[in-house]
Amino acid sequence: MSKHSAKTAGRSAKTTSRPAKKSAKSARATAKKGSARLPVGKATRPARTGTPVVMPATATKMIRTPSPPVQPVAMHEMPVRLHKYQVGETVYYTSPTFGRAAASGSYIVVKLLPSEGDDYQYRIKSSGEAFERVAKESQLDRA
Repeated sequence: MSKHSAKTAGRSAKTTSRPAKKSAKSARATAKKGSARLPVGKATRPARTGTPVVMPATATKMIRTPSPPVQPVAMHEMPVRLHKYQVGETVYYTSPTFGRAAASGSYIVVKLLPSEGDDYQYRIKSSGEAFERVAKESQLDRA
């Protein structure tokens, strides 16, 4: 047998097997298109037309499980300390020794402020000044 005839014989065997491969491949493709697959991790939203959307039976739903119960942490009971002075009370303000010297004297408590460290803070105002000051509880005395 010549080389030419061997080549043509091989080609003819290939051409006869090709249609069988193509038909199997197209059958797989149509099977894939026919099955409804949902994207992983994405939920489908119902249509806005008012008609409910029926999920295919093959779709899997994401199940959320409750987190395990958490034991409450036992807190040490700290005594709740309240402000020493109340709004509207007259107090005597002593200015700090460092920084700007402020006018010491009688002031009225205008507002209670949260603590800064161990000391509560107050907003106080003097009748002789047009502005308010912030003072720590340690700087105030009962008038």
